[in-house]
Amino acid sequence: MRLFRLLSAAALLLALPARADISLPRLFADNLVLQQKTRVALWGWAEPGEQVTVTAGWARKPVRATTDAQGRWQVQLPTAKAGGPYTLTFQGRNRLTLRNVLLGEVWLCGGQSNMVFPISRRPNSGSYSGVVNEAEVKPRANYPQIRMFTVTTQTADEPQRDVPGGHWAVCSPETVGEFSAVAYFFAQEVYERTHVPIGLINSTWGGTPAEAWTRREVLEADPALRPIVERYQRGLETYPQDVAAYKAAQQQYKADKAANPQLRRAAPKEPVGPTSNKSPYKNYNAMIHPLAPYTLRGVIWYQGESNAERGYEYRRLFPALIQSWRQEWGQPELPFYFVQIAPHRSARPELREAQLLTMQTVPRTGMAVITDAGDSLDIHPRNKQVVGHRLAQWALAQEYGEKKRPTSGPVYESMRPENGQLRLRFRHADGGLVAQGGPLREFTVAGPDSVFRPAQARIEGRELVVWSPEVQQPVAVRFAWKPTPFPNLYNAAGLPASPFRTDQWRRR
Repeated sequence: MRLFRLLSAAALLLALPARADISLPRLFADNLVLQQKTRVALWGWAEPGEQVTVTAGWARKPVRATTDAQGRWQVQLPTAKAGGPYTLTFQGRNRLTLRNVLLGEVWLCGGQSNMVFPISRRPNSGSYSGVVNEAEVKPRANYPQIRMFTVTTQTADEPQRDVPGGHWAVCSPETVGEFSAVAYFFAQEVYERTHVPIGLINSTWGGTPAEAWTRREVLEADPALRPIVERYQRGLETYPQDVAAYKAAQQQYKADKAANPQLRRAAPKEPVGPTSNKSPYKNYNAMIHPLAPYTLRGVIWYQGESNAERGYEYRRLFPALIQSWRQEWGQPELPFYFVQIAPHRSARPELREAQLLTMQTVPRTGMAVITDAGDSLDIHPRNKQVVGHRLAQWALAQEYGEKKRPTSGPVYESMRPENGQLRLRFRHADGGLVAQGGPLREFTVAGPDSVFRPAQARIEGRELVVWSPEVQQPVAVRFAWKPTPFPNLYNAAGLPASPFRTDQWRRR
Protein backbone atom coordinates (compact mmCIF):
# COMPACT_ATOMS: atom_id res chain seq x y z
CA MET A 1 0.00 0.00 0.00
CA ARG A 2 2.80 2.40 0.89
CA LEU A 3 4.51 1.69 -2.43
CA PHE A 4 1.21 2.40 -4.23
CA ARG A 5 0.91 5.76 -2.41
CA LEU A 6 4.47 6.71 -3.29
CA LEU A 7 3.92 5.85 -6.93
CA SER A 8 0.65 7.80 -6.95
CA ALA A 9 2.33 10.85 -5.41
CA ALA A 10 5.12 10.65 -7.95
CA ALA A 11 2.61 10.43 -10.78
CA LEU A 12 0.76 13.46 -9.40
CA LEU A 13 3.96 15.48 -9.25
CA LEU A 14 4.79 14.56 -12.81
CA ALA A 15 1.31 15.65 -13.91
CA LEU A 16 1.70 19.11 -12.35
CA PRO A 17 3.09 21.85 -14.58
CA ALA A 18 6.80 22.48 -14.09
CA ARG A 19 7.76 25.70 -12.37
CA ALA A 20 8.54 28.19 -15.12
CA ASP A 21 11.20 30.76 -14.39
CA ILE A 22 11.30 34.00 -16.36
CA SER A 23 13.12 33.56 -19.65
CA LEU A 24 14.06 36.20 -22.19
CA PRO A 25 14.62 36.29 -25.95
CA ARG A 26 18.27 35.99 -26.91
CA LEU A 27 18.24 39.65 -27.99
CA PHE A 28 17.87 40.65 -24.34
CA ALA A 29 21.37 40.07 -23.05
CA ASP A 30 24.30 41.97 -21.56
CA ASN A 31 25.60 44.84 -23.74
CA LEU A 32 22.30 45.37 -25.55
CA VAL A 33 21.24 48.72 -26.97
CA LEU A 34 17.66 49.96 -26.64
CA GLN A 35 16.06 52.74 -28.67
CA GLN A 36 16.26 56.07 -26.85
CA LYS A 37 13.44 58.53 -26.06
CA THR A 38 10.49 56.27 -26.78
CA ARG A 39 8.59 53.32 -25.31
CA VAL A 40 10.43 50.10 -26.08
CA ALA A 41 8.86 46.66 -26.19
CA LEU A 42 10.30 44.12 -23.76
CA TRP A 43 8.91 40.59 -23.56
CA GLY A 44 9.59 37.06 -22.49
CA TRP A 45 8.03 33.98 -20.95
CA ALA A 46 7.16 32.68 -17.49
CA GLU A 47 4.48 30.57 -15.84
CA PRO A 48 0.91 31.53 -16.87
CA GLY A 49 -0.50 34.12 -14.49
CA GLU A 50 2.89 35.10 -13.10
CA GLN A 51 3.58 38.79 -12.47
CA VAL A 52 6.79 40.15 -13.95
CA THR A 53 8.36 43.43 -12.80
CA VAL A 54 10.88 45.24 -15.00
CA THR A 55 13.17 47.81 -13.40
CA ALA A 56 15.48 50.02 -15.46
CA GLY A 57 18.44 51.99 -14.19
CA TRP A 58 17.25 55.15 -15.99
CA ALA A 59 13.58 54.94 -14.90
CA ARG A 60 11.96 56.22 -11.73
CA LYS A 61 9.31 53.52 -11.62
CA PRO A 62 9.25 49.87 -12.58
CA VAL A 63 6.70 48.50 -15.05
CA ARG A 64 4.73 45.29 -14.56
CA ALA A 65 2.92 42.69 -16.61
CA THR A 66 1.12 39.41 -15.98
CA THR A 67 1.75 36.48 -18.27
CA ASP A 68 -1.10 35.19 -20.45
CA ALA A 69 -2.38 31.63 -20.74
CA GLN A 70 0.56 30.73 -22.99
CA GLY A 71 3.07 32.14 -20.52
CA ARG A 72 4.05 35.19 -22.59
CA TRP A 73 4.37 38.66 -21.10
CA GLN A 74 5.19 42.04 -22.63
CA VAL A 75 5.70 45.57 -21.32
CA GLN A 76 6.20 48.98 -22.85
CA LEU A 77 9.12 50.59 -21.03
CA PRO A 78 9.76 54.35 -21.39
CA THR A 79 13.37 55.15 -22.27
CA ALA A 80 15.40 58.28 -21.58
CA LYS A 81 17.77 60.12 -23.88
CA ALA A 82 20.89 58.35 -25.06
CA GLY A 83 23.25 57.23 -22.34
CA GLY A 84 24.38 54.45 -20.06
CA PRO A 85 25.62 52.00 -19.08
CA TYR A 86 22.57 50.89 -17.11
CA THR A 87 21.22 47.70 -15.60
CA LEU A 88 17.88 46.19 -16.53
CA THR A 89 16.23 43.78 -14.08
CA PHE A 90 13.38 41.31 -14.61
CA GLN A 91 11.78 40.01 -11.41
CA GLY A 92 9.26 37.19 -11.07
CA ARG A 93 9.80 33.92 -9.29
CA ASN A 94 13.38 34.33 -10.36
CA ARG A 95 15.48 37.40 -11.07
CA LEU A 96 17.45 38.23 -14.23
CA THR A 97 19.73 41.24 -14.53
CA LEU A 98 21.20 42.59 -17.76
CA ARG A 99 24.31 44.74 -17.48
CA ASN A 100 26.10 47.32 -19.60
CA VAL A 101 22.85 48.36 -21.29
CA LEU A 102 22.92 51.49 -23.46
CA LEU A 103 20.17 53.74 -24.76
CA GLY A 104 20.76 54.94 -28.30
CA GLU A 105 19.75 54.19 -31.88
CA VAL A 106 18.87 50.68 -33.07
CA TRP A 107 19.11 49.63 -36.73
CA LEU A 108 18.18 46.26 -38.21
CA CYS A 109 20.64 45.20 -40.93
CA GLY A 110 19.29 42.73 -43.48
CA GLY A 111 20.17 41.13 -46.79
CA GLN A 112 22.52 38.64 -48.34
CA SER A 113 26.28 38.19 -48.66
CA ASN A 114 27.26 41.80 -49.35
CA MET A 115 25.67 42.76 -46.04
CA VAL A 116 27.17 39.70 -44.33
CA PHE A 117 30.64 40.60 -45.72
CA PRO A 118 32.84 41.11 -42.61
CA ILE A 119 35.64 43.58 -42.00
CA SER A 120 38.23 40.78 -41.83
CA ARG A 121 39.01 38.21 -44.45
CA ARG A 122 37.58 34.77 -43.72
CA PRO A 123 40.08 32.14 -44.89
CA ASN A 124 38.68 29.51 -47.23
CA SER A 125 35.31 31.24 -47.43
CA GLY A 126 35.61 31.89 -51.14
CA SER A 127 33.53 35.04 -50.72
CA TYR A 128 34.61 37.14 -47.77
CA SER A 129 38.00 38.59 -48.66
CA GLY A 130 37.97 41.48 -46.18
CA VAL A 131 37.58 45.18 -46.82
CA VAL A 132 40.20 46.99 -48.91
CA ASN A 133 41.49 48.97 -45.93
CA GLU A 134 41.24 46.28 -43.25
CA ALA A 135 44.73 46.94 -41.87
CA GLU A 136 43.81 50.58 -41.21
CA VAL A 137 40.23 50.03 -40.02
CA LYS A 138 40.72 47.43 -37.31
CA PRO A 139 43.25 49.23 -35.06
CA ARG A 140 41.04 52.33 -35.06
CA ALA A 141 37.77 50.53 -34.28
CA ASN A 142 37.67 51.55 -30.64
CA TYR A 143 33.93 52.28 -30.45
CA PRO A 144 32.51 50.64 -27.31
CA GLN A 145 29.22 52.46 -27.87
CA ILE A 146 28.68 50.61 -31.16
CA ARG A 147 27.38 47.09 -30.59
CA MET A 148 26.27 44.36 -32.98
CA PHE A 149 23.97 41.39 -32.43
CA THR A 150 24.51 38.83 -35.20
CA VAL A 151 21.61 36.38 -35.57
CA THR A 152 22.61 32.74 -36.05
CA THR A 153 21.48 31.50 -39.47
CA GLN A 154 18.59 29.05 -39.61
CA THR A 155 15.41 28.29 -41.53
CA ALA A 156 12.03 27.32 -40.08
CA ASP A 157 8.76 26.06 -41.53
CA GLU A 158 6.71 28.14 -39.09
CA PRO A 159 7.32 31.51 -37.39
CA GLN A 160 9.55 31.03 -34.34
CA ARG A 161 9.28 32.70 -30.97
CA ASP A 162 13.04 33.28 -30.65
CA VAL A 163 16.09 33.46 -32.89
CA PRO A 164 18.38 30.40 -32.87
CA GLY A 165 21.33 32.26 -31.34
CA GLY A 166 23.49 35.35 -31.17
CA HIS A 167 25.04 37.79 -28.72
CA TRP A 168 25.80 41.50 -28.45
CA ALA A 169 29.44 42.20 -29.40
CA VAL A 170 30.99 45.48 -28.21
CA CYS A 171 33.00 47.08 -31.01
CA SER A 172 36.77 47.02 -30.48
CA PRO A 173 39.87 46.30 -32.58
CA GLU A 174 39.61 42.71 -31.37
CA THR A 175 35.92 42.18 -32.24
CA VAL A 176 35.27 44.38 -35.28
CA GLY A 177 36.72 41.86 -37.72
CA GLU A 178 33.49 39.83 -37.62
CA PHE A 179 31.19 42.87 -37.88
CA SER A 180 29.24 43.33 -41.09
CA ALA A 181 31.42 45.86 -42.90
CA VAL A 182 28.55 47.84 -44.43
CA ALA A 183 26.75 48.01 -41.09
CA TYR A 184 29.91 48.99 -39.24
CA PHE A 185 30.82 51.83 -41.61
CA PHE A 186 27.21 53.03 -41.50
CA ALA A 187 27.21 53.03 -37.69
CA GLN A 188 30.65 54.59 -37.43
CA GLU A 189 29.61 57.60 -39.52
CA VAL A 190 26.30 58.08 -37.74
CA TYR A 191 28.05 57.80 -34.37
CA GLU A 192 30.74 60.32 -35.32
CA ARG A 193 28.03 62.82 -36.27
CA THR A 194 25.61 62.21 -33.39
CA HIS A 195 27.78 60.78 -30.55
CA VAL A 196 24.85 58.51 -29.70
CA PRO A 197 25.24 54.75 -29.04
CA ILE A 198 24.37 52.58 -32.03
CA GLY A 199 22.91 49.07 -31.81
CA LEU A 200 23.05 46.94 -34.95
CA ILE A 201 20.97 43.77 -35.31
CA ASN A 202 22.60 41.82 -38.12
CA SER A 203 20.17 39.27 -39.57
CA THR A 204 21.68 38.24 -42.89
CA TRP A 205 22.56 35.16 -44.94
CA GLY A 206 24.57 34.87 -48.14
CA GLY A 207 22.89 33.72 -51.33
CA THR A 208 19.36 34.42 -50.16
CA PRO A 209 16.58 35.83 -52.37
CA ALA A 210 14.13 38.44 -51.10
CA GLU A 211 11.27 35.95 -50.86
CA ALA A 212 13.24 34.05 -48.19
CA TRP A 213 12.84 37.13 -45.97
CA THR A 214 9.14 37.72 -46.70
CA ARG A 215 6.18 36.44 -44.70
CA ARG A 216 4.39 33.52 -46.37
CA GLU A 217 0.95 35.13 -46.08
CA VAL A 218 2.23 38.21 -47.90
CA LEU A 219 3.52 36.12 -50.81
CA GLU A 220 0.34 34.05 -51.06
CA ALA A 221 -1.97 37.06 -50.87
CA ASP A 222 -0.49 38.70 -53.98
CA PRO A 223 -1.39 37.00 -57.29
CA ALA A 224 1.88 38.23 -58.77
CA LEU A 225 3.94 36.69 -55.94
CA ARG A 226 1.93 33.54 -55.23
CA PRO A 227 3.75 31.61 -58.01
CA ILE A 228 6.94 31.87 -55.91
CA VAL A 229 5.38 29.66 -53.23
CA GLU A 230 3.66 27.43 -55.76
CA ARG A 231 6.94 26.77 -57.61
CA TYR A 232 8.61 25.98 -54.33
CA GLN A 233 5.88 23.53 -53.28
CA ARG A 234 6.07 21.73 -56.64
CA GLY A 235 9.84 21.55 -56.25
CA LEU A 236 9.50 19.89 -52.84
CA GLU A 237 7.34 17.16 -54.36
CA THR A 238 10.04 16.25 -56.88
CA TYR A 239 13.01 17.09 -54.67
CA PRO A 240 14.49 13.54 -54.34
CA GLN A 241 14.49 13.05 -58.10
CA ASP A 242 15.79 16.57 -58.69
CA VAL A 243 18.70 16.02 -56.29
CA ALA A 244 19.67 12.80 -58.06
CA ALA A 245 19.57 14.55 -61.43
CA TYR A 246 21.58 17.46 -60.03
CA LYS A 247 24.32 15.19 -58.69
CA ALA A 248 24.62 13.45 -62.04
CA ALA A 249 24.73 16.76 -63.89
CA GLN A 250 27.32 18.09 -61.44
CA GLN A 251 29.60 15.10 -62.01
CA GLN A 252 29.28 15.51 -65.77
CA TYR A 253 30.02 19.22 -65.48
CA LYS A 254 33.19 18.57 -63.46
CA ALA A 255 34.34 15.98 -65.99
CA ASP A 256 33.67 18.34 -68.90
CA LYS A 257 35.46 21.16 -67.10
CA ALA A 258 38.50 18.97 -66.43
CA ALA A 259 38.63 17.97 -70.09
CA ASN A 260 38.13 21.56 -71.26
CA PRO A 261 39.23 24.24 -68.74
CA GLN A 262 37.89 26.93 -71.11
CA LEU A 263 34.35 25.56 -70.81
CA ARG A 264 31.92 28.46 -70.45
CA ARG A 265 28.76 26.50 -69.69
CA ALA A 266 27.18 27.44 -66.36
CA ALA A 267 27.40 24.93 -63.54
CA PRO A 268 24.17 23.08 -62.67
CA LYS A 269 21.99 24.76 -60.04
CA GLU A 270 21.25 22.82 -56.89
CA PRO A 271 17.51 22.32 -56.35
CA VAL A 272 15.90 24.18 -53.47
CA GLY A 273 15.08 21.75 -50.66
CA PRO A 274 13.00 22.02 -47.49
CA THR A 275 15.86 23.47 -45.40
CA SER A 276 17.50 25.62 -48.08
CA ASN A 277 18.12 29.26 -47.28
CA LYS A 278 16.69 30.00 -50.73
CA SER A 279 13.28 28.70 -49.67
CA PRO A 280 10.57 31.35 -49.62
CA TYR A 281 9.53 32.72 -46.19
CA LYS A 282 11.70 30.35 -44.08
CA ASN A 283 14.48 32.81 -43.22
CA TYR A 284 11.76 35.24 -42.25
CA ASN A 285 10.23 32.64 -39.91
CA ALA A 286 13.52 31.90 -38.13
CA MET A 287 15.48 35.15 -38.30
CA ILE A 288 13.08 38.10 -38.66
CA HIS A 289 9.74 37.26 -37.04
CA PRO A 290 11.34 36.47 -33.64
CA LEU A 291 13.01 39.91 -33.56
CA ALA A 292 9.71 41.80 -33.53
CA PRO A 293 8.60 43.91 -31.76
CA TYR A 294 12.12 44.96 -30.65
CA THR A 295 11.93 48.73 -31.08
CA LEU A 296 13.92 50.01 -34.06
CA ARG A 297 14.95 53.35 -35.52
CA GLY A 298 15.16 51.88 -39.00
CA VAL A 299 16.44 49.25 -41.40
CA ILE A 300 19.43 49.12 -43.74
CA TRP A 301 19.32 46.48 -46.48
CA TYR A 302 21.72 45.15 -49.11
CA GLN A 303 20.27 42.38 -51.27
CA GLY A 304 19.14 41.70 -54.81
CA GLU A 305 21.87 39.66 -56.46
CA SER A 306 19.90 36.44 -55.93
CA ASN A 307 16.85 38.00 -57.62
CA ALA A 308 18.81 39.51 -60.52
CA GLU A 309 17.14 37.39 -63.17
CA ARG A 310 13.66 38.30 -61.93
CA GLY A 311 13.78 42.08 -62.02
CA TYR A 312 10.15 42.60 -63.01
CA GLU A 313 8.97 40.35 -60.19
CA TYR A 314 11.21 42.28 -57.78
CA ARG A 315 9.17 45.41 -58.52
CA ARG A 316 6.39 43.89 -56.43
CA LEU A 317 8.43 41.60 -54.18
CA PHE A 318 10.74 44.19 -52.66
CA PRO A 319 8.00 46.71 -51.74
CA ALA A 320 5.95 43.81 -50.33
CA LEU A 321 8.89 42.82 -48.11
CA ILE A 322 9.25 46.38 -46.83
CA GLN A 323 5.55 46.76 -46.10
CA SER A 324 5.38 43.39 -44.36
CA TRP A 325 8.26 44.27 -42.05
CA ARG A 326 6.64 47.58 -41.22
CA GLN A 327 3.42 45.77 -40.37
CA GLU A 328 5.32 43.23 -38.26
CA TRP A 329 6.87 46.00 -36.19
CA GLY A 330 3.74 48.14 -36.10
CA GLN A 331 5.76 51.03 -37.52
CA PRO A 332 4.11 52.04 -40.82
CA GLU A 333 6.81 54.63 -41.52
CA LEU A 334 9.81 52.59 -40.40
CA PRO A 335 12.75 54.07 -42.37
CA PHE A 336 14.16 51.58 -44.88
CA TYR A 337 17.40 52.48 -46.65
CA PHE A 338 18.93 50.08 -49.14
CA VAL A 339 21.79 49.56 -51.60
CA GLN A 340 21.36 49.27 -55.35
CA ILE A 341 23.31 46.20 -56.53
CA ALA A 342 26.81 46.85 -57.82
CA PRO A 343 28.11 46.27 -61.35
CA HIS A 344 28.90 42.59 -61.92
CA ARG A 345 28.68 40.24 -64.87
CA SER A 346 25.70 38.44 -63.27
CA ALA A 347 23.81 41.63 -62.45
CA ARG A 348 20.82 42.83 -64.46
CA PRO A 349 19.71 46.41 -65.16
CA GLU A 350 16.06 45.43 -64.62
CA LEU A 351 16.85 44.61 -60.99
CA ARG A 352 18.49 47.99 -60.45
CA GLU A 353 15.45 49.57 -62.05
CA ALA A 354 13.15 47.70 -59.65
CA GLN A 355 15.18 49.09 -56.74
CA LEU A 356 14.98 52.60 -58.18
CA LEU A 357 11.20 52.28 -58.59
CA THR A 358 10.94 51.14 -54.98
CA MET A 359 12.68 54.29 -53.78
CA GLN A 360 10.40 56.40 -55.96
CA THR A 361 7.13 54.77 -54.90
CA VAL A 362 7.53 53.52 -51.31
CA PRO A 363 7.56 56.30 -48.67
CA ARG A 364 10.43 56.65 -46.19
CA THR A 365 12.90 54.72 -48.33
CA GLY A 366 16.26 55.75 -49.77
CA MET A 367 18.77 54.11 -52.10
CA ALA A 368 22.56 54.15 -52.12
CA VAL A 369 23.93 53.95 -55.68
CA ILE A 370 27.33 52.24 -55.98
CA THR A 371 27.98 52.01 -59.73
CA ASP A 372 31.46 53.36 -58.97
CA ALA A 373 32.25 50.71 -56.34
CA GLY A 374 31.69 47.43 -58.17
CA ASP A 375 33.87 44.66 -59.58
CA SER A 376 32.82 42.98 -62.81
CA LEU A 377 34.50 39.71 -61.75
CA ASP A 378 33.76 39.74 -58.00
CA ILE A 379 30.17 39.89 -56.83
CA HIS A 380 31.52 40.95 -53.42
CA PRO A 381 33.33 44.26 -54.05
CA ARG A 382 35.66 45.06 -51.16
CA ASN A 383 35.10 48.80 -50.88
CA LYS A 384 32.36 48.66 -48.26
CA GLN A 385 33.24 52.02 -46.73
CA VAL A 386 31.60 53.93 -49.59
CA VAL A 387 28.48 51.76 -49.21
CA GLY A 388 28.16 52.46 -45.48
CA HIS A 389 28.86 56.14 -46.11
CA ARG A 390 26.07 56.50 -48.67
CA LEU A 391 23.57 54.71 -46.46
CA ALA A 392 24.60 56.98 -43.59
CA GLN A 393 23.86 60.04 -45.73
CA TRP A 394 20.21 59.02 -45.85
CA ALA A 395 19.99 58.40 -42.13
CA LEU A 396 21.77 61.61 -41.17
CA ALA A 397 19.59 63.72 -43.45
CA GLN A 398 16.24 62.06 -42.81
CA GLU A 399 16.52 60.84 -39.20
CA TYR A 400 19.14 63.00 -37.50
CA GLY A 401 18.32 66.53 -38.57
CA GLU A 402 20.96 67.24 -41.22
CA LYS A 403 18.33 68.31 -43.73
CA LYS A 404 20.76 69.98 -46.12
CA ARG A 405 22.96 66.90 -46.46
CA PRO A 406 22.76 65.43 -50.01
CA THR A 407 21.35 61.90 -49.98
CA SER A 408 21.23 60.75 -53.60
CA GLY A 409 22.94 61.18 -56.91
CA PRO A 410 20.96 62.38 -59.94
CA VAL A 411 17.68 60.57 -60.57
CA TYR A 412 16.01 60.85 -63.96
CA GLU A 413 12.80 62.91 -63.83
CA SER A 414 11.59 63.89 -67.31
CA MET A 415 12.51 64.14 -71.00
CA ARG A 416 11.50 66.22 -73.99
CA PRO A 417 12.59 66.18 -77.66
CA GLU A 418 14.50 69.17 -78.99
CA ASN A 419 15.88 69.57 -82.53
CA GLY A 420 16.71 65.92 -83.08
CA GLN A 421 18.09 65.56 -79.56
CA LEU A 422 16.61 64.66 -76.17
CA ARG A 423 16.77 66.94 -73.15
CA LEU A 424 16.63 65.22 -69.75
CA ARG A 425 15.94 66.71 -66.36
CA PHE A 426 16.96 65.21 -63.00
CA ARG A 427 16.08 65.34 -59.35
CA HIS A 428 18.89 65.38 -56.78
CA ALA A 429 21.10 67.40 -59.11
CA ASP A 430 22.56 69.25 -56.11
CA GLY A 431 24.89 71.98 -57.34
CA GLY A 432 24.42 70.83 -60.94
CA LEU A 433 25.46 67.76 -62.89
CA VAL A 434 29.11 66.70 -63.18
CA ALA A 435 31.04 64.45 -65.56
CA GLN A 436 33.88 62.92 -63.57
CA GLY A 437 37.03 62.00 -65.46
CA GLY A 438 36.15 62.96 -69.01
CA PRO A 439 33.20 62.98 -71.43
CA LEU A 440 29.96 61.37 -70.24
CA ARG A 441 29.75 57.62 -70.79
CA GLU A 442 27.15 54.86 -70.91
CA PHE A 443 24.36 56.65 -72.80
CA THR A 444 22.42 55.08 -75.67
CA VAL A 445 19.43 56.33 -77.63
CA ALA A 446 16.82 54.68 -79.84
CA GLY A 447 14.35 55.78 -82.43
CA PRO A 448 10.90 54.33 -83.17
CA ASP A 449 12.60 51.06 -84.24
CA SER A 450 13.62 50.45 -80.58
CA VAL A 451 17.22 49.77 -81.59
CA PHE A 452 19.64 51.44 -79.18
CA ARG A 453 22.86 52.97 -80.42
CA PRO A 454 25.76 54.68 -78.62
CA ALA A 455 25.03 58.30 -77.79
CA GLN A 456 26.81 61.46 -76.76
CA ALA A 457 25.70 63.70 -73.91
CA ARG A 458 26.52 67.15 -72.61
CA ILE A 459 25.62 68.87 -69.36
CA GLU A 460 23.63 72.09 -69.22
CA GLY A 461 23.17 72.95 -65.55
CA ARG A 462 20.67 70.50 -64.06
CA GLU A 463 19.86 69.04 -67.47
CA LEU A 464 21.45 66.74 -70.02
CA VAL A 465 21.22 66.85 -73.78
CA VAL A 466 21.63 63.44 -75.42
CA TRP A 467 21.93 62.57 -79.11
CA SER A 468 23.40 60.17 -81.65
CA PRO A 469 24.36 60.85 -85.27
CA GLU A 470 22.96 57.38 -86.03
CA VAL A 471 19.46 58.18 -84.71
CA GLN A 472 17.67 60.95 -86.56
CA GLN A 473 14.45 60.76 -84.53
CA PRO A 474 15.38 59.75 -80.97
CA VAL A 475 12.52 58.75 -78.67
CA ALA A 476 14.24 56.92 -75.78
CA VAL A 477 17.41 57.10 -73.68
CA ARG A 478 19.11 54.49 -71.57
CA PHE A 479 21.94 55.14 -69.12
CA ALA A 480 24.26 52.49 -67.67
CA TRP A 481 21.80 49.88 -68.88
CA LYS A 482 23.92 46.73 -68.70
CA PRO A 483 25.31 44.33 -66.07
CA THR A 484 28.68 46.06 -65.69
CA PRO A 485 28.37 49.75 -66.54
CA PHE A 486 31.20 52.21 -65.93
CA PRO A 487 29.32 55.52 -65.80
CA ASN A 488 30.64 58.90 -64.69
CA LEU A 489 27.56 61.10 -64.21
CA TYR A 490 27.45 62.62 -60.71
CA ASN A 491 26.07 65.64 -58.95
CA ALA A 492 28.29 68.30 -57.39
CA ALA A 493 28.03 66.48 -54.04
CA GLY A 494 29.97 63.56 -55.54
CA LEU A 495 27.07 61.10 -55.60
CA PRO A 496 26.62 58.96 -58.75
CA ALA A 497 23.49 58.91 -60.87
CA SER A 498 21.27 55.84 -60.79
CA PRO A 499 21.07 53.82 -64.00
CA PHE A 500 17.76 54.43 -65.77
CA ARG A 501 15.81 54.21 -68.99
CA THR A 502 13.05 56.42 -70.37
CA ASP A 503 11.26 53.57 -72.18
CA GLN A 504 9.34 50.55 -70.93
CA TRP A 505 10.20 48.18 -73.78
CA ARG A 506 10.81 44.61 -72.69
CA ARG A 507 13.39 42.11 -74.00
CA ARG A 508 15.38 44.71 -75.90
